[in-house]
Amino acid sequence: MRTHSRSKTRVFALAALPLAGVLALTGCGAADAGEPAANNPKRVSIVVHDSFVDGDAFAAAASKATGFDVEVLTAGDGGELANKLVLTKGAPIADAFFGIDNTFASRLIDNDVVEPVAVDALPERAVKIAAELDGATAEQVPLVPIDIGATCVNIDSDWFAEHGVAEPATFDDLADPQYKDLAVLLDPTGSSTGASFMIATIAKFGEDGFVDYWKSLEANGARIVQGWTEAYNTEFSGVNEAGSRPIVVSYSTSPAFTVNDDETASNTRALLDTCSSQTEFAGVLKGSANPEGALAVVNYLLSEEFQSGIADQMYMYPVDESIELPSSWAKFAPLPADGQAHDLSSAEIQAGLDGWLRTLGDAVGL
Repeated sequence: MRTHSRSKTRVFALAALPLAGVLALTGCGAADAGEPAANNPKRVSIVVHDSFVDGDAFAAAASKATGFDVEVLTAGDGGELANKLVLTKGAPIADAFFGIDNTFASRLIDNDVVEPVAVDALPERAVKIAAELDGATAEQVPLVPIDIGATCVNIDSDWFAEHGVAEPATFDDLADPQYKDLAVLLDPTGSSTGASFMIATIAKFGEDGFVDYWKSLEANGARIVQGWTEAYNTEFSGVNEAGSRPIVVSYSTSPAFTVNDDETASNTRALLDTCSSQTEFAGVLKGSANPEGALAVVNYLLSEEFQSGIADQMYMYPVDESIELPSSWAKFAPLPADGQAHDLSSAEIQAGLDGWLRTLGDAVGL
């Protein structure tokens, strides 16, 4: 069994995270973590989610590229990272951050956690994405897009061929009795991948219809598990021969992980009519001890050197469209076409997320 390394489990309830947990960070990199930044103007720190690239390698490369002593701090998953940044507003845990996605972007902006940065050096696609954020202007943006992707239902095509069952293609198909007991979903109260799928169902069925849709999935035998790793690497038959579920919520890029050795075929496929777009942002934290260094690290995240490794290391698309992608991605890891994804704005997500999670949790016993 191979294991896909893109794990995105998150905790959403801001009030549930004690302040002591906020300060429990893991650090690595070139800098001396015990020396205050005020005493070392070349030191700069960036806090990231735990699906980031190798921290030591990044710190070394970023230090060389920027001339600063870069330290990488890991703050758990992306939801935990957002909570920590809000709870430490005014006394930030780092100078810069990476890994806040569009689910939580408005939370940082609304709580005045970030320092806007100039847009003159951003790739064209990054400018377009950032322009949709609250507080963005023609000169500055509050958050900087670094990579993009999409959460989608994935299927084990080999399983369906072997069992003589037609492959599902749409949201409605997943509730069809012929797919009873075949799907594994993610608890949206504990996983951002699961929350992204929930958001897709809200965009598709509306706030008045998405709960009934989830009830129909539950009635059809869908299994809801806590995290993406358990769902994809354990339950999903497409990567684990012992897995019993040929339908799973994952990423549009996941089929690139299951290609054969000569990259001519993949045994899994993403259903692009079930996707929700995802963008991961970086930025400078307000109150940073080294805002110049923080901006330099954010700019490094946009560099060709870093952007060219995003696909292989994080299974996301680089925001810079000029970056050459792995050869298998065009066929096996396409993004949804324009207008195909089921999306809500970050502001809509921020306004409704807590209520949606409570309502759905009560309805299906999460």
